[in-house]
Amino acid sequence: MTTLVIGANGQIGKQFCELAQQAGEPVKAMIRDESQAEWFEKRHISTVVADLEGELEHAFDGCDNVVFTAGSGPHTGPDKTLMIDLFGAIRAADIASQRGLSRYIMVSAMRAEQPLDAPENMRPYMAAKFAADAHLRQSGVPHVILKPGRLSNEAASQRFASSFEEAGDNQISRANVAHALLHVVQTPSIVNQEYLLLDGERPIGDIIS
Repeated sequence: MTTLVIGANGQIGKQFCELAQQAGEPVKAMIRDESQAEWFEKRHISTVVADLEGELEHAFDGCDNVVFTAGSGPHTGPDKTLMIDLFGAIRAADIASQRGLSRYIMVSAMRAEQPLDAPENMRPYMAAKFAADAHLRQSGVPHVILKPGRLSNEAASQRFASSFEEAGDNQISRANVAHALLHVVQTPSIVNQEYLLLDGERPIGDIIS
């Protein structure tokens, strides 16, 4: 089963693609232009050029799952948040539904259901995630929604928590999110579930099962 990775050129996306390739899980990395292909080609990861704001549907050819880990990033305005984190995610869910994909695995955000509680500069992003998650739930596509906390660049501990009380903090490394994605992809029985993800002390199989 091949997994289309939307947002493959991002920090989580690259780490997930590399982990999947090493684990023998077939992935197709969606990139915006050919200039991004070299990193993936060196690691023998297949790529497809497509655009969340343009031509997209052909990227799904031959894929059974989709991982959505795209993000407009902290340095763009609400316009890109609207087009990528909201409309891009919705378009991808609609295509997944039309094509009968096995699963849509969404990297959302902790507390996305409470956008007004976020810092003011993060509210458009949280609102986009809230609406995209809601659309995915109603799309009919079997799905998994991961809700990581504040992202860090720490190395992978491969140890997790599923509550603030357990974690003692609200952060998780991007590397740990990538490992969580690999666990979900490797466990096709996990469907229509949502998980808060934080750095902690437990293996991922204790959190996501």
